[in-house]
Amino acid sequence: MNKLQRLRIGVFDSGVGGLTVWRELRRRLPQESILYFGDTARLPYGDRSASEILQFVREILTWMQGEGVKMAIFACNTSSALALNIARREFALPCLGVILPGARAAVQQGCRIGVLATPATAASDAYRQAIHEIAPHVAVWQVGCPEFVPLIEQNRVHDPYTRQVAQRYLQPLLAQRIDTLVYGCTHYPHLARVLRSLLPATVRLIDPAQSVVTAAERELELLGLKNTKPPLPDRFGVSGDPQTFAQFAQQWLGRAVTVETVRLPAIAPAYLELPD
Repeated sequence: MNKLQRLRIGVFDSGVGGLTVWRELRRRLPQESILYFGDTARLPYGDRSASEILQFVREILTWMQGEGVKMAIFACNTSSALALNIARREFALPCLGVILPGARAAVQQGCRIGVLATPATAASDAYRQAIHEIAPHVAVWQVGCPEFVPLIEQNRVHDPYTRQVAQRYLQPLLAQRIDTLVYGCTHYPHLARVLRSLLPATVRLIDPAQSVVTAAERELELLGLKNTKPPLPDRFGVSGDPQTFAQFAQQWLGRAVTVETVRLPAIAPAYLELPD
């Protein structure tokens, strides 16, 4: 057996949003082991600059490589939009993002596609570009949602104010008569019940977490990295308060998790500059 097969899959996000990817990995690939990192000390990512996101990603991937992962999943649309292509050039590690798999799933479902995303992801135009590379005729509308991630991280999913915010973000998409809605942030499936209650029953919901796991499984097979032995224990780490994350994770995952505090490696400023 290839020793690399038993290594963990690295999954990272700014906070608890990537748990939607962790949950799908655990459901679809139960034989795999996962190293999850939430950069909770620096969330939300959605209002950060491209250079900041690239710095964060470089630090996280450097740490993950040191911990011995066989693949990294960017369970974060903002980092997928702003740093994935650069990371693929710089790290000798298979790196997958959520945007292209999500775009592929969306065009299979509809031709009037709305995307709820962080402000940085919406401003990058990453979903529109990815969708139009696959299906140029499809109409795409993107809405930046700066309040969603803080509300979810504060565990205010069922707060009446959260419903009001969701109504405001959905209004321009409903005005365009969308037939498909993409969760353009891995946090947003935590709002599924709220969003579903505000949308016509005919609107299809696309969770890129499901699509990126399909892509991950295919990549593992192609590279001969699928694990065939009993998995190692999953690990969870955060840059902020581990207790807060553990409480939220237990609520959403239905199981208690042990959460480590992670000190990410410092990287020299010269290494952090975006390429021309």
